[in-house]
Amino acid sequence: MEHIRLGRTGLQVSRLCLGTMTFGLQCDERTSVAILNRAVEGGITFLDTADVYPLGGDLTTVGRTEEIIGRWLKGKRDEVIVATKCSGRMGPQAWQQGNSRKHIFDAVDASLRRLQTDYIDLYQLHAPDPHTPIDETLRALDDLVRAGKVRYVGCSNFLSYQVVRAIGRSEALGTARFDAVQPRYNLVFRQIERELLPLCAEEGIGVIPYNPLAGGLLSGKHHRATPTEGSRFTLGSAGGMYQGRYWHDQEFETVEQLRGLTDEAGMSLVQLAVAWVLSNPTITAPIIGASQPAQLDASLKAVETPLSADIKRRLDDLTQAYRMGDAAR
Repeated sequence: MEHIRLGRTGLQVSRLCLGTMTFGLQCDERTSVAILNRAVEGGITFLDTADVYPLGGDLTTVGRTEEIIGRWLKGKRDEVIVATKCSGRMGPQAWQQGNSRKHIFDAVDASLRRLQTDYIDLYQLHAPDPHTPIDETLRALDDLVRAGKVRYVGCSNFLSYQVVRAIGRSEALGTARFDAVQPRYNLVFRQIERELLPLCAEEGIGVIPYNPLAGGLLSGKHHRATPTEGSRFTLGSAGGMYQGRYWHDQEFETVEQLRGLTDEAGMSLVQLAVAWVLSNPTITAPIIGASQPAQLDASLKAVETPLSADIKRRLDDLTQAYRMGDAAR
C-alpha cells in the first residue's frame, strides 16, 4: 500500500482510509473487527471514526463505534493512524454539541477514553457551528495540540469560505490550523472541484473524502424500485439522508452508463469509482467503508490499478453535470 503526506504536514498516511461509521449498528463487533483486520492486512493504516457513530443511531448508541475500535486497538496503537471527529450531539444538554471550548474539551476526553489511547492523530470538527466564534474553536483545538492530546486538526463538511476564514484566523491568532478537510466526493457529487479542491491544493491541505461510492449506489447492486434493506439507504435515522443524497432517477441512469465502461477498463464498478477519486492529484486518501470484510477487496485493487487517461476523461465527461450542482442538473 502506497503512503502519502497528509497535506503540508510530515505525517504519512495510507492511500486509503478505512471508514468505520457502520460499526456497532449495521455491523456487529465481530464483523467490525474482521473488517479492521482485513483492512490492515491489505495495507490500510489510516482509520477514521467519530464520536457520534454508528451512523443511523441515536443518543443511546453514540460512542459505540469508538468503543469497538478502542478494544481492537489494544496492542496495535503504534500500527495505525487514528482520526476522529467531534461536534455532533452527544447528550441531552444544550452544551453537549457544537464547537464550543467546553464541548470540544469534553468530547476529546470522552473519545480518548473510548478509544483507550493517550492521543488522537487527527482531530476534526464534524461540522461548522454558527453559534460559536471560530476564534474560540481554533484556540481550543490549539490547546489540545499543545497538551499532546491531538497531533493535527482538521474539519469535515465545511464550505470553502469557512475553511478559508478558519485558516486566516489561525494565521492571525498563531494557532494550529486545519491540515485536513473531509468533504463528500464521488462521481455523482463533484461540486468540491470548483472551489474547495483548488483551495486545498494551493494551501497544502490534505483531503480525505467520504462517500467515494455514494453510499454504495456506485457499487451497482441497488435497484431503483425500492431501497435495499440492510444498506445505508434504510439504516436507522440515516436512511432518509442517504436517499435524499443519491436515490434519484438521474443517479441510477448514470450508474448504468458507468457500468458500460467496466469491461473496457477491466475493473469492477466499485474499483472504477474508487480509482476515479484516487486519480485526482489533490486527494490524499478516500475513506472507504464496508459491512463485510470482502467488500474491501475491490477498493484495495483500485490503488494498484490506476485509471488510463482515456477512461478518466470519459468518466469526467459522463459525470460533468454533477460538477455544477443541482441547479445545473
